[in-house]
Amino acid sequence: MPSSDLRVALFSGNYNYVKDGANQALNRLVGYLLRQGVAVRVYSPTIETPAFAPTGDLVSIPSVPIPGRGEYRLGLGIGGVKADLKAFDPHIVHIASPDIIGHRAVAWARSRGKPAVASVHTRFETYFRYYRMHWMQTVIEAVLRRLYRRCVEIYAPSESMAAVLTDQRMSRNVHIWSRGIDGDLYRPDRRDMEWRRSLGIADEDMVILFVGRLVLEKGLDTFAATLAELDARDVPYKALFVGDGPARPWIEAQAPQGIFLGFQSGEALARAYASADVMFNPSSTETFGNVTLEAMASGLPVVAARATGSLSLVTPGLNGQLTTPDDIQESADALAAYIADPESRTAAGKAGREISKRFDWDTINGALLQRYRTVVARRSSKARA
Repeated sequence: MPSSDLRVALFSGNYNYVKDGANQALNRLVGYLLRQGVAVRVYSPTIETPAFAPTGDLVSIPSVPIPGRGEYRLGLGIGGVKADLKAFDPHIVHIASPDIIGHRAVAWARSRGKPAVASVHTRFETYFRYYRMHWMQTVIEAVLRRLYRRCVEIYAPSESMAAVLTDQRMSRNVHIWSRGIDGDLYRPDRRDMEWRRSLGIADEDMVILFVGRLVLEKGLDTFAATLAELDARDVPYKALFVGDGPARPWIEAQAPQGIFLGFQSGEALARAYASADVMFNPSSTETFGNVTLEAMASGLPVVAARATGSLSLVTPGLNGQLTTPDDIQESADALAAYIADPESRTAAGKAGREISKRFDWDTINGALLQRYRTVVARRSSKARA
């Protein structure tokens, strides 16, 4: 089937109302598909003042705020968009979140003999450990397994995440849909010493960077405890936090030495990356690690938790170091080593920049389009048989 004849329905729990790495990847995908002549219809909860304008046609799904996390929305099923969906008549249904919307969309597709596929963007099953609800992980894994096994294929953003999904028996058909980087935006020459000075950072200060949503599941407790360990060792540094979220008051109290910039985007975000000296990503919930790749493109060495996503991006001793998740001593050791050795920082940063050049968005999204076409052709062949 030519790309110009293909119709794709994309379901997401958050397409553009809160900005994060997952929905930015989805918007880039839709933009690429539209440029190839593919017809795309996006179904997602919406709000009056979203974080950014959506790419493509966005159909609003009725939703309510999630209790305790009001910045996110819970879709109430797809009943309100079924007429639009029927009229669009997609060849393939792609779900990007394992919520009520995703379950209903897969059921709709299967009832009409249409193939459903799913992309995995975060490890939802691991979130509960940060809220002292470890017992929920097994339950959530069972729910996810039921959903993903009803899809003909699922897409992981990294080889390490694909291995996890296979081990969890989520699907027999796991493929890679990686993530790309804008190498023209994120680059080392955006380093701005005058901007650093305006924040009270001296030229000789070593800056440890955190970028992401300020929520507990991003490993903020490990980040704060590691800073406290560096303080106990009298290791000099500055800590720079880029991002916002419901845990901001908590992390500000736990890391009073930090400099908090709030949400940044575009060239301001790229400047923050390049103006730091080492990136610390303690999160063990990432499936890829967009912030890790952005730091690499900006010329920073990365200290990251040894977890899915980071395992596919960070090569210990080459462009960064991997540490045991939640291991404060190990994390402090890795950061202190980079702080004390400017030559190793420079070498790791250069290596990371070179590795980042492999992640071209059009190549990555082109591979997913080919998966779509293969799935649709396979289903058409079965229907004819």
